[in-house]
Amino acid sequence: MTGGGRESEGGEEEVRGARRIPGPRGAADDLDLASVPLPPLPPPGGTAPDEAVPEQSQPASASGDAPESDAGEPEADLGPDPAAEAWPEPGPGPEPADGTPEPPAPDPLVSSAPVVLPHQVLKALLGAWALSACSAEETAAVEDHLTGCAPCADEALRLRDAVGLLHTDGSLDLDPTLRTRVLDGCFGRRPARIPVPEWAAPYDAETARLDALLRDIGDSEWHAPVRLQWFEEERRVSRRTTVAGVIGHLMAVDGLLSAALGLDDPLDGGKAPLDPTERTETYWSATRRPPTRAVREPWRAQSHELIRTASFAGRNVAETSVSYGAFALPLQDAALDRAFECWVHGGDIADAVDYPYPAPSAAHLHRMIDLAARMLPAALAGRRSAGLAGPAKDLVAAGAPGRSLHLEIEGHGGGDWYIALDSPAAVGAPERAVAQVALDGVEFCRLVAGHISPVEAAAGQEGDREAIRDVLFAAASLSRL
Repeated sequence: MTGGGRESEGGEEEVRGARRIPGPRGAADDLDLASVPLPPLPPPGGTAPDEAVPEQSQPASASGDAPESDAGEPEADLGPDPAAEAWPEPGPGPEPADGTPEPPAPDPLVSSAPVVLPHQVLKALLGAWALSACSAEETAAVEDHLTGCAPCADEALRLRDAVGLLHTDGSLDLDPTLRTRVLDGCFGRRPARIPVPEWAAPYDAETARLDALLRDIGDSEWHAPVRLQWFEEERRVSRRTTVAGVIGHLMAVDGLLSAALGLDDPLDGGKAPLDPTERTETYWSATRRPPTRAVREPWRAQSHELIRTASFAGRNVAETSVSYGAFALPLQDAALDRAFECWVHGGDIADAVDYPYPAPSAAHLHRMIDLAARMLPAALAGRRSAGLAGPAKDLVAAGAPGRSLHLEIEGHGGGDWYIALDSPAAVGAPERAVAQVALDGVEFCRLVAGHISPVEAAAGQEGDREAIRDVLFAAASLSRL
């Protein structure tokens, strides 16, 4: 190098007078560092910036003064400057002449002030803050910002609520009451111009629930085997079919209601039989190929048409007679009967495809139990005529209170009913009760559907044993295909 080292000396003077480079900051992946203001430099240490720096060839001074760096800031890498690389690392100097040790160099100053971030950066950090993915400094900065920024505070609350949904362990199946709650909310804001009659509400609900199940199953599951069970006289019988076959059975029997309302019967009402079992066998035998999921659309369209027609027909239509061949029911009871069968066969399908299927709502289940209880005196009289029940013991005039059985239904949809034992025209009365049977609501419905035997149905029995047996078997006899 020429110039007798002047260039080097000039370089040293330039280095001695330069400001120190700030130390490294913590990583922030999503920050725009150019827009973040740098923290203020700490005050200089005990050594002035322009203090003479010992020459390379000179040892430490006798006074023990060692060169010190600016307070609190680490030495920065200045690159391959030969003058800077040649400087020796300062070591400890000798003690002063008076023997007093030199005070230690001050510790580097650490700034305790929170990180100052602009609004846009803090807003972008809200998602990571909600997931607890921010560093400690970022978390402190975000939470300090939320105390003074209402829009960001509202957004933070919404994000925290959303994070709670990510960790739920609940079932993915929809709440069975969701449809009812949504409709109630809609009707509360804008009532239906033509509301569904109250007596048709159970049929509307159960067909909708079964349709939701059918929408969820795959094509192959429509051919899953389903065993239908019911009682005939004193024995249990069954019939094997498929999921699609069950829907065809429901559509065939619903055709009785369609014919009563003047709608098209899927079996040609002028020639089709009225007995539900015969109608089902006729439909199954007329099907050239095994039914598939294609049967769902006509069944659902038929149920919609029944509900729509009943809603527009007015109050008098509720008493329209619907013939089942061996007996007849008013339309309001026939719709409740179809709702009951829709629920029962929906459970049969759910068991076949391993699908959860809860019981109807308490109000609808109560009405189904009430229909079965009102049909029991006639069913008991029919069994007595066939020699399958004990003889009448105390005949009374029509409408008068007669010997009764107290049917106590517990739990879901429960209540108390008094079943006349000796004549279907008599009235059940508490003061004439000679026996009591206690049953769970769903278990009683399973008995009426023929899914459990009368022997294993009753949870509690008290009183006349013959009357209890006759009523339980009469309840089972209400079942059919």
